[in-house]
Amino acid sequence: MIDVQTTFHWLVNGAEGAKTPDMMLQRMCDDLLGAGVPVHRAEAFVRTLHPNIAGRSFVWRDGQPAVVVEERSFAYLHSPAFLQSPMADACRTGEYVRMDIRGTELETVQCNAREGCVDLVAAPLKFLTGQNHVVTFASRDGFTDEHIAAIRLLVPPLARLGEIFALLRTATNLLSTYVGRNAGSRILGGQIQLGDTDSLQAVIWFSDLRGFTSLAQRVSPADVIRALNELFGCQIPAIEAAGGEVLKFIGDGLLAIFPFDPAVGQSREHCLAALEAARLSFANLDQQNATRVAAGEPEIHFGVALHLGEVSYGNIGGANRLDFTCIGPSVNLAARLETLTGKLGRPIVMSEAFATLAAVPAEKLGEFELKGVVGTQSAYAPR
Repeated sequence: MIDVQTTFHWLVNGAEGAKTPDMMLQRMCDDLLGAGVPVHRAEAFVRTLHPNIAGRSFVWRDGQPAVVVEERSFAYLHSPAFLQSPMADACRTGEYVRMDIRGTELETVQCNAREGCVDLVAAPLKFLTGQNHVVTFASRDGFTDEHIAAIRLLVPPLARLGEIFALLRTATNLLSTYVGRNAGSRILGGQIQLGDTDSLQAVIWFSDLRGFTSLAQRVSPADVIRALNELFGCQIPAIEAAGGEVLKFIGDGLLAIFPFDPAVGQSREHCLAALEAARLSFANLDQQNATRVAAGEPEIHFGVALHLGEVSYGNIGGANRLDFTCIGPSVNLAARLETLTGKLGRPIVMSEAFATLAAVPAEKLGEFELKGVVGTQSAYAPR
C-alpha cells in the first residue's frame, strides 16, 4: 500500500525546513519514491510576472542531489512544442493529463523519453488567482491507479505552497524591476514607513540624454520613447554587471549608485567599476547608433557624471505614495556635473573627489560654478 500521509501533512503544515520551492519539490519527490511511487523525473513549471522571464522550471531526477532550476522565456511558453504538450493541456483545462511517451515527437516531452520514461502524468497546480500552473511526473516502469492516487493527494497542498513562493518571487521581481534589487529587498524586509532612510557612502552615477528637446521635435512620441529605451538599454546591463544599482529614471536621465563600505577599503574598486560600466555603456551605444543610422534614424548620445559621497537612501514621499530613492548634496552635485558633459563635449565628467580616489589618468577641465552648489567645483575627465 502506498502511504504518503506524512508527506501530505508536511506540505499542509507549511513544508517545515524547505525554505525554497526547489527544496520543497526535492523532499516531496524523494518521499514519493520512498513510498513506492516509481517516479524517475518530475518537473514543476510556474509562470511569473517578469518583463523577460515567462516562468521557471524545477526539475527533479531520481538519484540527483538537487533540483535543477531553469528560467523559461516567453518564446518557450508560446512555442508549438509547449502548446501541444500535455503540460499545456493541464494548464488550459485544469485537468490531469496522462500520456504514453514512448516514441513521442513532442520536444517538451522527449527529455523524459530520452531518460527511459514511458509514462507521464501532467497535474495542474491550481492557484487561488485562477491560473493553472503544472507539475509533471514521469516513470520508467509506469504508474498504477494507486500511484496516481498518491500523486493526486499531494498536488493540492503543493499548489498552495507553490503559490506562496510564486507570489513572493513576483513581488521580488516587480520591486527589483521598478525600484532596484537592493531597494526591493529592503522594502520586502519591512523598510516601508515614511522616513525610513539610511545614510551610506556610494559612487553616484548620473546620466542624461543630450539634445532631448531637439530629438522630441524631430520624431514621434513613440520614437522618442523607443530612443530612451535604447539609451537606457545601453547603460543598465553595464551598470548592473559592475555591481551598481539603477535607482531611478528622471525623464531622460538615469540615477544609479555603487554603494561601498569605507571601512572595508573597496571605494577605489567601486570607482573603477563605475568607470568600466561607463566605457561599456558607450561601446553599447556605438553599436546601437550603427543600427539607428542604418535604419535612417538620428544618433542618440548621452553624458555621464561620476561623483562619490554620502547619500540618504530610503523612503521619501507622503501618506500612501512613497518613493525609494537617494537624495543629498552629493546626488545634487552629480546631477549638476552632468550638465557639463554637453557644454564641454566630454562623455564622462568626474568630480574631484571621484578622480582623486579613482587615481586614473585624468585631465582637469577647469573650475565651475554649478547651480545650487556652494563654491566652485573642479571637474575632470578620464584621459
